[in-house]
This record gives sequence, C-alpha cells and structure tokens, in this order.
Amino acid sequence: MQPRNMSMSGVVDLAAVKAAGEAKQKAEQARADAARNGGQGAASGRLVLDVDEAGFEQDVLQRSTEVPVVIDFWAEWCEPCKQLSPLLERLAQEYAGRFVLAKVDVDANQMLFQQFGVQGIPAVFAVVAGQALPLFQGAAPESQIRQLLDQLIQAAEQRFGIVGAPIEPGAAEAEAPAAEPVGPYDTALAAAHEALDAGDLGGAVQAYQNVLSDDPANTEAQLGLAQAQLLQRVQGVDAQEVRKAAADRPEDVDAQIAAADLDLVGGHVEDAFGRLVETVKRTAGEDREKARLRLLELFEVIGGDDPRVTAARGALARVLF
Repeated sequence: MQPRNMSMSGVVDLAAVKAAGEAKQKAEQARADAARNGGQGAASGRLVLDVDEAGFEQDVLQRSTEVPVVIDFWAEWCEPCKQLSPLLERLAQEYAGRFVLAKVDVDANQMLFQQFGVQGIPAVFAVVAGQALPLFQGAAPESQIRQLLDQLIQAAEQRFGIVGAPIEPGAAEAEAPAAEPVGPYDTALAAAHEALDAGDLGGAVQAYQNVLSDDPANTEAQLGLAQAQLLQRVQGVDAQEVRKAAADRPEDVDAQIAAADLDLVGGHVEDAFGRLVETVKRTAGEDREKARLRLLELFEVIGGDDPRVTAARGALARVLF
C-alpha cells in the first residue's frame, strides 16, 4: 500500500512513493545483512564501495542525498594508504550506516583525481548533498578521524536533514523482520489515505501521526503526513494575494514560504524548490533556518529519490557552504 496522490486538481504526482519506500527497505535489509555477516560479503558494499568514474554519479552523488559519503583516494603503491584505508573501512563498519566509504583508486580513475584537485595521497574527502568537502590529506590519528567523522555526520543532519540509518550492535536480526508494516498498520494507513482522499485533512494528519508514534520510520506515513500538512497550509488561502505578496516583498520569508507551498501543490516543483533556495541564500539567522526547514519538508512531499530533490539538495548545499 502507498499514499494516494493529494486530492486536489493539478497537484504533484507522488506515484514514486512506493518505489522510494522499497528502496529504503532494501537498504535497511542490506545493512542488517552486513551486521549479521560481520561486514563481509555482498552486503558490505552498502558501507564500503569501490567506486570508478562510470559509477561515481550513482554510487557517490546520488547516495550523498541520503547519507554522508566519505571518499578515500588511494593507490596500490602508496604505503600510507595501506595503513589509512583499513582504518577507514573498520570505522565504516563500526559507524554502521551513519556514513558510507567510497574507495577510489587514483591510478585507474585519473579524471576523478583531477576533478577533486587532489594534491597527494592518501586524501580523504566527503560528499554531502552532492557537494564535495575536503576532510584531510595524509595519515591522521584515529582520534582525529573520528572527530572529523562525527562533525561531518552532525553537519549533514543539521544543515541538510541527511542521515544514514544506524544499526544498533546486535540488533540487526531483531530489526529486519519489521522492515514492512503489518497487521494494524495496514488498517491505520488505509484509514489515513481515505481521510486524505475525502478532504478530511485534520483526520488524515492525526491518523498518520498515530502510525508514526508507534513506527517513526514508516515511509508511507511520513510521506502521507507531509502531503496532508501541505494541503492544510494551502487550504482556503487566496492564491492571488499570496503570489502578489511574494512578488512585492522578496525579503519576507513567510511570504516566500507560502508561495512555495502553492507552487508545489500546483505541480511547479522546481519553482517551489528554487524559491526557497534563493530565500535561504539572501537571509540569515532565524529567517534562513525557517526557509531551510520548510524546504526540507517539501523534499519529504516529493521523496528523496526524485531527481528534482537531488538537484535542489545540491543547490542548497552550495548556498550554505
């Protein structure tokens, strides 16, 4: 079962919700398999990847919209690399999904080596929301590397809402069977979808929140709640007045946020995202944070796998960094 499309004419199509939910479940299953296997076997590729130029966009750029990606530039002839690479691989397994390690052989991938402006190896970069950040070059103490990783993970969550899916040690087997909602969740989600279709937005919001109170990671309920809350915000507003206010007062964050909601409901996804990215760019402090958080909420409505969300996350990263 998946959330229905919003019950208004001209709204954005959310048919990709089911595919996004299935992709998330597959990732969770892979992490559980990796934990059970001690990080060995095919499932470990979810945490440690050998990346080449052909697969860079999918394995690094797209993945970085869901989890921080740490890139290890190395070569077979590099002696310091032989010490650093195993340490990074061990930390990737230990952090269990809070970041992914991408290993790039510089001899086989000269273009990536040049694009990142690497001066020497080993060199370690991070990619968050499609944007590259240098972490350190050369050998470094484990304590320093841990500190940098912790800062990276915190910044990815606070600035972009990007988090991995950590696995509690020894808990993978208990978590794996709960990947799909069963039993009462089917009934509760069906009731929420029906309320949304019937225009009972308050009832839909409450129903989705009830599911999430018991199952906070439920993808269907998360996206359904985002839909219902968006429709609540635009219900009864005068679209002409909202758009005029946004045009007359570009510095008014609330006016831009209201117009972005209307853009999204009307199916103008790129316009909604672009409006809020620009608002983040020209504001600061609480106003900037307000615009950023609304943008993250609209990402939830569309779904993280949509290429328009990927592009907007990248644009947001360029504005914030």
